[in-house]
Amino acid sequence: MGSYGVLIVDDSAFMRRAISLLFESDPDFFIAGIARNGREAIEKIQRLKPDLVTMDVEMPEMDGIAALAHIMEHHPVPVVMLSVQTDEGTEATIRALERGAVDFFLKDRLVHEHDRSAVVLDFLERVKSAAGARIVRPGSAASVVREPEKKAQNVGVRKADLLVIGCSTGGPSALQSILPRFAADFPIPIVVIQHMPPGFTKPLADRFDNLCALEIREAADRDVLKPGRAYVAPAGYQTVTERNPDGSLILRIRSDLAPNALYKPSIDVMLTSAAPMLGAGLLVAILTGMGVDGTAGCRDVKNMKGRVIAEAEESCVVYGMPKSVYEAGLADRQVPLSQIYANLVDFAFE
Repeated sequence: MGSYGVLIVDDSAFMRRAISLLFESDPDFFIAGIARNGREAIEKIQRLKPDLVTMDVEMPEMDGIAALAHIMEHHPVPVVMLSVQTDEGTEATIRALERGAVDFFLKDRLVHEHDRSAVVLDFLERVKSAAGARIVRPGSAASVVREPEKKAQNVGVRKADLLVIGCSTGGPSALQSILPRFAADFPIPIVVIQHMPPGFTKPLADRFDNLCALEIREAADRDVLKPGRAYVAPAGYQTVTERNPDGSLILRIRSDLAPNALYKPSIDVMLTSAAPMLGAGLLVAILTGMGVDGTAGCRDVKNMKGRVIAEAEESCVVYGMPKSVYEAGLADRQVPLSQIYANLVDFAFE
């Protein structure tokens, strides 16, 4: 029997069977049970104690969002949401990630894509990572929306010209503990590189714009980077920095750059473009996420005298990207999520 027991929650018999077949193709998994709605899922989680749950977003009786809230509060277990790419499905997925879901995957990719072999491998790798994830409970440092700080926005001479925050699995809930703390007049522009499928970064930016004092938007080509704003790199493209003839720093959104990169957007691609341009003025935070994206870019940042903060293992949902940066000797500091904001401010000002 495999190492990880999975509870599959979906109101569609077709989807339950299709997802079961995916897990049965990997000897590391076994099917612990199935459920047809959120209410049934809660009962079976208590009884079967699965290692991982895949949860449909839209179901009768109790939908995936309501079930997730109960699960995170009473029976914490890694949950991967299975979503459809509609306006409603996208918004619900963003809320689920904020409320503790480890990751999500698009149903259409699993059952309808022409070349499914790479998709299935990606899905199995991600759910395997999710099965070992640290669970962020409601009310923890990673799930609390904070009031903007009234101090530390102008505590001295500014040392940074740009802050780049890179994250992947667990990123939306981590960002929720950091971005709302910045005041509206924070004098350093912020670029967020969050791994997501196309169509999800704009709703993420819009959601944070409603929560934060900062103005937060999905980045557009040739956006001029301004204080008091955070720009979320759009999924499906690479985001890099350039300078206008007048010296202003802008973002370029490129479809022709690094076409074979594993991630679009890629933290490495962003940092490699920004490091030689900004030198010691570049400040980077690498947060929770699977994989090693950000390590090569942080090496360029350090070579150009920029500074890097990595999230500590104790608060990461998945300790992959920060671990890689830290073990490569590229982190100036490694601190838990609750201390990331304070350390960013410490590095940003003299």
